[in-house]
Amino acid sequence: MKPIDIGKAYDQITHRWTSDTFNLENGIAQHKKALNFVKHKGKALDIGCGCTGRFIELLKAEGFAPEGLDVSAEMINIAKARQPDVRFIHADICQYPLDEQYMFITAWDSIWHIPLTEQTQVLTNIVNGLCSGGVLIFSFGGTTEAGSHTNSVMGPEVYYSSLGTNGFLSLFQSLGCVVRHLEFDQYPEIHTYLIIEKP
Repeated sequence: MKPIDIGKAYDQITHRWTSDTFNLENGIAQHKKALNFVKHKGKALDIGCGCTGRFIELLKAEGFAPEGLDVSAEMINIAKARQPDVRFIHADICQYPLDEQYMFITAWDSIWHIPLTEQTQVLTNIVNGLCSGGVLIFSFGGTTEAGSHTNSVMGPEVYYSSLGTNGFLSLFQSLGCVVRHLEFDQYPEIHTYLIIEKP
C-alpha cells in the first residue's frame, strides 16, 4: 500500500480517535521521558499527528512551537478545527521535504505505515530535520527481522512495516545519533519506541 492509501483508510476511521473512549494518555508518559533529553526549546513537529492534538498540547505546555503533519485529509481537518492556532500540514512524509530544523520530532504510531523500502530514507530525512541536540521519539514494531504485513483490525486494510529492532538501531548508529532510550512499552506485545538524540 502507498501512503496515499493509508491516508484514505484513516479518513474512514477518524471516529476511533474522536470517541470519548479513546485514551488521551496514550504515549504521553513516553513523550515526557523524551522531552527530558531536550536541552533547548524551539520548533517541534508531530509526524502522523492524527486529530486528538494530545502531543501538540503537551508540546505547547512545555514551551515548544509545534506543527502537525498527517497523510489523512480528514484527520488534518479535525485537527485544524480543534487547534486553529497551530500549523497543520496535509502531506506524505515520504514526499514532504523537511526544509526547517526542529528541536523535537515525534512520529508516534505512524512511521510503521510507510513502505518498508522507504523506511531508511524517511528516517534519514527526519534525522536531517533535527537541530543539533534535537530529539526524536518514534514507535515501531519491535520485530526480530525486517518485514511488512497488512491487516484489517481497525476496519479498512492497513499496511505496516518495520526494519526490526536491530535494523533501527543500526540505522541510527550509522547516522551518528545517540540512542537515549529503547523500550518495549506494551510487552508482551511488540510495540516499541526509541528516543534518539542528534549530536
